[in-house]
Amino acid sequence: MKSFFFLFLGIFFLGQPVIAQFNERPVLNIENKDKKFLNYGYYLGFNQYGFKFDYKEDLGIKNTDVQLAKSTGFNVGLIGEMRIHEFLDVRIEPGLSFSSRTLGFPGFEEERDALREVKSTYINFPLLLKVNTRRLGNWKPFILGGASASLNLGSNEQSLDDNSSGTFRMKKWVYNYELGFGIDFYLEYFKFTPSIRGVFAITDELVPDNDPNSPWTGNIAGMRSRGLFINFTFE
Repeated sequence: MKSFFFLFLGIFFLGQPVIAQFNERPVLNIENKDKKFLNYGYYLGFNQYGFKFDYKEDLGIKNTDVQLAKSTGFNVGLIGEMRIHEFLDVRIEPGLSFSSRTLGFPGFEEERDALREVKSTYINFPLLLKVNTRRLGNWKPFILGGASASLNLGSNEQSLDDNSSGTFRMKKWVYNYELGFGIDFYLEYFKFTPSIRGVFAITDELVPDNDPNSPWTGNIAGMRSRGLFINFTFE
């Protein structure tokens, strides 16, 4: 999490083209960029996914909870933006997110039983509302939020095998809400936008094991993804 924060700050404040946008009286770049009804672009970025677990019996003992190890994933996608008002845009951002998480289940002696690597490839379909400030020279801050649906291609939902056979199963479709902020930088030929966003699943993603008393999923009442995205957009 800290590495994401410092990476984001570094992109904001390093590099002459970006710093130059904060001059008191800059030469305005691409003045009419935001006056178009429709704008298009693409984004690249990084993600870090985790899980929020709810338990049927919360014993309050840390070593009985599922342990989680996160890793950094990759995002790529397209952007379509519709101008509603000077300060308001509607945006769609279909894209792909690749992530990997490792779950540790206490109480097992063998590593093959205690650990599950959860690799996910999400096809994301966000619908977002972007609220802008007035343009300040060659930069413009904004906040955004909305809802999204994600198709998990690595869910294993239809698999007949479960954790007793080494297969961790999740539901194919997950529904989320998203909140974030960023800054549009107007460079000489294009608009560059770094942004940071939280993605919060509102639906339970866990497919329980066939045995209701499974030592892996028997005590889990709900499992929902929590994601942190840092994206760099080019329009």
